[in-house]
Amino acid sequence: MALWQSVFQPGTTPQLIIATHLSFTALVTTLAWLIYATSGNIHFIVLLCISLCLWAAVTWFIEELKYAQLNDNKALGEEAEDKD
Repeated sequence: MALWQSVFQPGTTPQLIIATHLSFTALVTTLAWLIYATSGNIHFIVLLCISLCLWAAVTWFIEELKYAQLNDNKALGEEAEDKD
C-alpha cells in the first residue's frame, strides 16, 4: 500500500527506490538465466547489457534528484509572483 501511495508523491520515496531496484534485479536475473538456458544467445546478451546500462542511468538519476530542489506547484507560483 505504501508503494502505491508513493507513486503519487513528488520526488523519490524509499519504497519506490526499493521497488525499482527489485524490478531491475528480477530483470537481470531473468536475462542471465536466459543466457545460460540458450547457451549464450546474442540477443539476450545485448538485452542484458542494455538493462544494466538502464539500471545504472536510473540509479544515477535518482541520486541527482536528491541534490535538486523539487518545488510543488504552490512554491513555483510564489516564485513567479515574486519575479513579477
